[in-house]
Amino acid sequence: MKRAFGVIAALVLLGGVAFALLKPTGQDDPGSKVVTVTGVIGSEKRDFFKDPDVVAALAEQGLKVDVQTTGSWLMSESDLGRLDFAFPASLSPAEAIRRQLQLKDGPVRPFYSPLVVLAHRSTAKVLAQNGLASQDQNSRVWTFRMDEYVNVVRAGRRWEELTGAKDQADLSGAVFMTTTDPAESSSGALYLALVSYLLNNHQVVSSDAEVQQVKAVLSSLTSKQGIQKSSSDEPFRDFLSNVGNPLVLAYESQAAQLAVEGKGTGDMVVLYPDTTISSDHTIVGRTAAGQKLAALLNDDQKLRKLEARYGFRPQSDPAAFGLQTAGRENPAFAADLTAARVKQAPVPSSEALAKLVDAAKGK
Repeated sequence: MKRAFGVIAALVLLGGVAFALLKPTGQDDPGSKVVTVTGVIGSEKRDFFKDPDVVAALAEQGLKVDVQTTGSWLMSESDLGRLDFAFPASLSPAEAIRRQLQLKDGPVRPFYSPLVVLAHRSTAKVLAQNGLASQDQNSRVWTFRMDEYVNVVRAGRRWEELTGAKDQADLSGAVFMTTTDPAESSSGALYLALVSYLLNNHQVVSSDAEVQQVKAVLSSLTSKQGIQKSSSDEPFRDFLSNVGNPLVLAYESQAAQLAVEGKGTGDMVVLYPDTTISSDHTIVGRTAAGQKLAALLNDDQKLRKLEARYGFRPQSDPAAFGLQTAGRENPAFAADLTAARVKQAPVPSSEALAKLVDAAKGK
């Protein structure tokens, strides 16, 4: 009899271990009112998900979010089958993940953020002296002229050749902006999409012949940067520390978050490219819990306000961003991109974008 009890106890123990190993994601212990949802996100959304108010708002809806961060184009290499969702910074990598997981439902785009150029005030003044930038005297919003920038890059001009740059020690060498690695990060890839659009007479690149036509400039822009970072957070932090290149491509949300939180932005100027690309932060829900999170981020009014607090522009609440950043001058933000005359370049297909990245890498 004692031996029989021992066998039964062993079977119960093995059953428990098996349950723990096989328990699907998006589920907690029976009786728990909050379900843990696991996923992978871009670094630019890390602070948002850590915010106690966001954690509380999600808990009210029965969710606890547990995330890892990585570059948008690296998410497909994650163990997606064990995660509830993936949340890259743009639509193209989200669509690639959706196809990889063979999901029928489309991804959800709860908020977006345009790409902007960051510069210190003295650099912005040099840009203005040379027709590369200007500041609206009423709104105080800065505009960066992308076509003129591309012409400067194509001509191989150096900072020392620009009017007003000689007295500034940090303005030397070739003129270019620092971006993330386009093979790993969404913002780097979108930068190539934007520049290729400008080089292709303001037409989206869609053929191999057009890729070849823009290849030399894209390769030059990339090779000048040396080793590129995989996360948008790293070049942004370098800029705040006065390290690195005078011009940095960033998400508007990164600068806006600091300003809204009242943290020091130094002499940072946010320049809006007159033609830019908005980064549609797009969530792919693999499980029911992941899909619930996507719906809440898109529809829940409390969460939409919190998204604007972190500098994002909620798709369902266009005025939320302006309410958070109104009246700020150092730096100034464009509450309405259309009113600020910011044009949007279309994003090429995923296949064309991959070819542009290869071209930029000299492949």
